[in-house]
Amino acid sequence: QVQLVESGGGSVQAGGSLRLSCAASGATGSISRMGWYRQAPGNQREMVARITSGGSAYHADSIQGRFTISRDGATNAVYLQMNALKPEDTAVYYCNALYTGQNYWGRGTQVTVSS
Repeated sequence: QVQLVESGGGSVQAGGSLRLSCAASGATGSISRMGWYRQAPGNQREMVARITSGGSAYHADSIQGRFTISRDGATNAVYLQMNALKPEDTAVYYCNALYTGQNYWGRGTQVTVSS
């Protein structure tokens, strides 16, 4: 069983930056893939970025060049550096982990970007 706890959300003005962190516990080894998803009110949850244990990263087109995912393989922590934030980035951001074939989710952290 893997537990994920997100932190770093908050309220910023457009153009600002935030750094999200996700701490994982309960895994007895490296987590094969970790990522960030987001869900805005009335919308489906969408993938923002993900990264494998080997460091291969994928970023959604909507955030390409503004957000960067990274991870600490030793601690199974994953981060999302968000720059040049836009009001449309407002959402609850969820941490995700794929471990032994199962998906695990954090409870989410709210990001609000005002214009």
